[in-house]
Order: sequence, then C-alpha cells, then structure tokens
Amino acid sequence: MAAFAQFDIQPYQSCYAREVSALFHLCVRSISHTRYSQAQLAAWSAAPRSAKHWNLRLSRSKAWVVLAKDEVTSASICCGFINVETHFARQGYLDSLYIHPDYQGQGLGERAYLVLEAWAKAKGFMRLSLDASYLSKGLFTRMGFIQIQRSYQQKLGQMIPGFYMEKNMEKNI
Repeated sequence: MAAFAQFDIQPYQSCYAREVSALFHLCVRSISHTRYSQAQLAAWSAAPRSAKHWNLRLSRSKAWVVLAKDEVTSASICCGFINVETHFARQGYLDSLYIHPDYQGQGLGERAYLVLEAWAKAKGFMRLSLDASYLSKGLFTRMGFIQIQRSYQQKLGQMIPGFYMEKNMEKNI
C-alpha cells in the first residue's frame, strides 16, 4: 500500500462510481464478525454492482467520498463514502457509510459523518436515522444516535440483523 499523508472528503461525482462499487463489495466481504455468516455477507454483496447502479444510487441522495492522497504521486484514491437520502421532510436517512478495511480505525468514518451532519444542520434537518450494522453501531452511538429497535434487512433469502437508530438534530443546532 502506498503512503497516504492526507485525506479529503469531497462531494460525490460520477467519476467515483466504479471505485465505490469495488469498495462497497470489498468492505462487506471483509467483515469478520460472529453475528454475520458467510451466507449473509454473500447476500449483502454477492458481487460488485455496476458503476451505473452506484451512480444512480448516490446521485439520488447527498453523498461524499473520502479520498486518500498518495504522498509520492499525488494521486487520490477513493477509500470511503457516505450518503444520506433526502426525500423526506426535514429528515435524512443515512443510507451508507463504508471505509476501506485498510483505512479503518483512523477516524475517517467519524470525519465523513461530521461532514454529513454539518450539511444536514445547515439544511435545517430535524432528524437523522439509519440502520446500523453490528460494526457501525458503536460509531453512531458516539455520534449521538439512539437505538430505537432491532432491524432486519432481507437480501437474497438471508436476514441481515442491525439496529434502527435516530438522532434528534433540534437539540444539536
């Protein structure tokens, strides 16, 4: 792996769709947690989806990418992404937050979330909600989300467990 000195969070652009597709699949298939079986992970992401799929999905929401800049070549690679669905009245549903396994544990997920939250506050959102995985629940709890209930997503015949969480933005404005 190249040496990366800095990270930047930028609004999503269609040129990142292919990288996001590969990143999502890698992140899901790299999960090693007792609560997720190999069958569940295969259902969550059986194979990388098309760049067209990801571009449509992220273009229909507000999304950002986390970019790592190579110290030597100055090239940037997409090492994470986050998006929030915005078609609800004054509330957003955080659809995705994925950070490349090699870059996890460096605070990039928190940084990406804080960019999203600042944007949501500026837009006057009253609430954010999400379905957190076992892996992301701790991050979202630290960010002020409260678990409302257990959640289950059905994909390709598998039930993938998680946690429906909400954050009241009114008291944070």
